[in-house]
Amino acid sequence: MHSALEAIRQATLGTPFEGDLWLVGGAVRDELLELPAKNDLDIVTRGSAASLARDLYEKGISEIPPVTYERFGTAMIRVWDVDIEMVTARKESYDENSRKPNVEAATYVEDALRRDFTVNTLMRNIHSGELWDPLNIGVSDLKSRILRTPTDARSTFFDDPLRMLRAVRFRWKLGFEPAPGLYETIRESRGRLSIISFERIRDEFVKMLGHPTAPDALQDLMQLGLFDSFMPEFVAMVGCEQGKYHHLDVWDHTMLVLRNVGSSDLTLALSALFHDVAKPPTRTLDAEGNTRFFGHETLGAEMTQTIMRRLKFAQREIDGVALLVKNHMRLGSAPTFSSSAARRVLRDLGDLTGRLLDLVEADTLALKPGVRVMELSTIRAKLQETQKTTPKETLESPLSGSEIMGIMGIQGGPEVGRIKRLLTDRVLDGQLMPSDKNAAIQFLEELKINEKS
Repeated sequence: MHSALEAIRQATLGTPFEGDLWLVGGAVRDELLELPAKNDLDIVTRGSAASLARDLYEKGISEIPPVTYERFGTAMIRVWDVDIEMVTARKESYDENSRKPNVEAATYVEDALRRDFTVNTLMRNIHSGELWDPLNIGVSDLKSRILRTPTDARSTFFDDPLRMLRAVRFRWKLGFEPAPGLYETIRESRGRLSIISFERIRDEFVKMLGHPTAPDALQDLMQLGLFDSFMPEFVAMVGCEQGKYHHLDVWDHTMLVLRNVGSSDLTLALSALFHDVAKPPTRTLDAEGNTRFFGHETLGAEMTQTIMRRLKFAQREIDGVALLVKNHMRLGSAPTFSSSAARRVLRDLGDLTGRLLDLVEADTLALKPGVRVMELSTIRAKLQETQKTTPKETLESPLSGSEIMGIMGIQGGPEVGRIKRLLTDRVLDGQLMPSDKNAAIQFLEELKINEKS
């Protein structure tokens, strides 16, 4: 038993809650599937969850004051750094345009019927250890690896449309098969996802990306029409042909790139997902009939920002992904990768340089078999060598804006920025040492003379 549950068990011995506290949901499911223990736990009781949470806090079991929602009969505590949600057994009803349920007390069986899937209705008593299958179908579905809703699927998805995304995630994360008719009902009910907040959709989507089966899950989202509600831009990628260097359309190519980068790094996974999002709107054919996508990386960065803002990602995350999307064509834009090019990449990408290389490699591996690809090992070596000799903090103008204004006799404005970029470019090209202010001043004096003549 988890140490947090043991602490609660001990603290409730001899109280009205003894024998009436049941671990429910994913923790029980994963235990039976022999998966790693969850870091968040759900407990259901017929008593008052709020009262239980207060008692546990007063006894020093909860590390935080309970966060209670009396209307919904829920309370959140934290024990041994584990978040635990406590719920009074309840049944719910929903209005058509709201995700907030009308709640009333219920039996454990009625509580099980309101949950998302039968495999998440299994319960384990934290005092006796008894395993209970209140609907008499959860254990069977778990053994058969079937994903089934406790009641009519239309009703389950009407109550909480986010469960449609959860169905896809559970299918691929757990290796389950949807029950007959489940996916058909999702396809028919997909429009109701529009009442769900983008924050909740984002959180579910991020969980999908964090598993190696993310490309499979996203293929399901596309086929079920679920992207229409929160990322409609992706739909145009399906069937968008790419020309002679590719054997896949933009969507299938993107899924292969996503598979290539893996699931351990969210920023990298998102950059793989978005890197070609602007190919459909930029697709053209040249005079010889070759497919071109001029500027797709720049427009793609803008579309990335738009979509990620819609989903309420943090601006820091948005900036990192957009920067990778904007630069994913950069390493192959010149016949050779010079030291000055390496310095520019390090200046512009900074800590994201390694991710850029990983993205480019994953993109390259997704080209048509037999296509000649760039030699990334040489570029990696050049970047590592340059990074050792010229740290990023030295790849800047030797003179500040105020120093430039004093030397050139100008006021602040765009001209100061232009001159500062000239100095920075000379540093990046190896024509000026970043610490050599005297040489920088001499360059500006010559610049003044040349511009006056």
